[in-house]
Amino acid sequence: MPSDTEEASQPTVNGDNVRALCDVVRELPIRAVIDLLSIGVCTRCILRLFGIREHVYYRSSLSPSMLSSVLGDSTCSEKHMVDGNFRELVVCSICLGILQFTYWEDKKLVTEKESANELAVSISSLIRQQGFEIDSFSLEVSIPPIVLENDHTVWLYMKRKYESELWFQGKSISECISAKDALKISLMESLETMLGCKSNMSAFRIRLTYTHRISSKTVENSVEGCHGGKRRKTGAGNGLNTIDDDIKCSGPPIEAGAVVEGSFVSLQANELSECLKLPLGQSNEPCCLEFLCYRTQIYVGGRYLKYSRNVSQTCWIIDDERMGEASVEEILGSNILPLCRGDNYKFHAAGREDIDVRMLGSGRPFLLEIQNARNIPSEESVKFLETKINNLEKKLVGVKNLKLVGSQSWELMREGEAEKQKQYTALVWISRPLKDEDLQSISSLEDMHILQRTPIRVLHRRSPLEREKIIHWLEHISRNSFMGTSDAPNLALDQFLLVEQRYCGLM
Repeated sequence: MPSDTEEASQPTVNGDNVRALCDVVRELPIRAVIDLLSIGVCTRCILRLFGIREHVYYRSSLSPSMLSSVLGDSTCSEKHMVDGNFRELVVCSICLGILQFTYWEDKKLVTEKESANELAVSISSLIRQQGFEIDSFSLEVSIPPIVLENDHTVWLYMKRKYESELWFQGKSISECISAKDALKISLMESLETMLGCKSNMSAFRIRLTYTHRISSKTVENSVEGCHGGKRRKTGAGNGLNTIDDDIKCSGPPIEAGAVVEGSFVSLQANELSECLKLPLGQSNEPCCLEFLCYRTQIYVGGRYLKYSRNVSQTCWIIDDERMGEASVEEILGSNILPLCRGDNYKFHAAGREDIDVRMLGSGRPFLLEIQNARNIPSEESVKFLETKINNLEKKLVGVKNLKLVGSQSWELMREGEAEKQKQYTALVWISRPLKDEDLQSISSLEDMHILQRTPIRVLHRRSPLEREKIIHWLEHISRNSFMGTSDAPNLALDQFLLVEQRYCGLM
């Protein structure tokens, strides 16, 4: 990540860009611009309402005084109108300070950033404080529904007043740039420069959540009024908590705007005009901003082996007493989590075995889901970790094929669990001496369907059902082979039969 010196530098705006900005502004209909300024609309909102998509939003000089200097070069009569209507705004009547980079911070202090670059500095500083190592990022923005309402109100006002003029012909509200997209355009270049990486569909997310204390009832009443008083459930807030303790919301969070946006889209223009009227509800209070930087889950997977008959698969505590000396989950999690520097982990496995049953052979597939990892481990570091786990002083657990895997491995593991086949070696007691005919009869069994009742030991967590299983084949193995690979007790094996069973779950 670039240094603080590089981070603080604003993207260079050369003379060509300044001239391009002036050309864009001079193309706007001056009377409509004056009209918008008179109702308290900020410069960036004016540009986005006219569908301006050029990268001019990050300029620190996008203020009413800048518009005055550009548009003031018009005719003398228009210049008088410009000078009489331009004023420096405290809070924009449409975006409520979002595109002025003004927001509540620490409940009392209103922060006024001079440009998007300063807001980008705050974001990159938060990422650095949290210790994230990133090679790309995705920027997410959530704005209160009142901003959407304000957009529609002003658009309908312009439509009624200017639809007969040539410049307005064929225009629709879909051509406008949304406030959240304008904010992304404003921040993107600075963020990419400061973070030293590009924006894409990344697992690392930067989320900016804007809320406004008085927004909820305003939008709810407007939508209810348009639907004949029918109440619409908008759901709970987004539930995001601030990472930076210095940035907190001064009021209750606003409901998500998806339902409200759908309501606006479904209504006709004449219906909306009855709901949304000028002047806009003026507010001297900007939005509250919460920063949240996080990485979506990453998965480390492989196969584990369990060598001890006193190790459970997951942490097992009954009446505050631990069962067994350790668990596979804890041994693997305590070694893998520090490598990824995550907040927490979840252990997933394709099935389970009892605490007193070992897991040998090729091992059992597992995934460790790491939440909010600060670091994505390299292939070499994962292999080194595999060696470390296999060489622990207590040989309780081992791992094979440890590697970083994608989220699709979760689905594959669940599919494999439903269609799994297991192979068992068992010691079976027979009440009489065995004959050759007995062994031949056992070996001839194939694809035998049985009904397995839920074991008594798991009735506290599973329904008492009969589940169909298939025993695909059985065969006896030699006494020497069994004693060489098992820790079975040294019994009189004359009356014991060793068989191998393979079965798969059908339900």
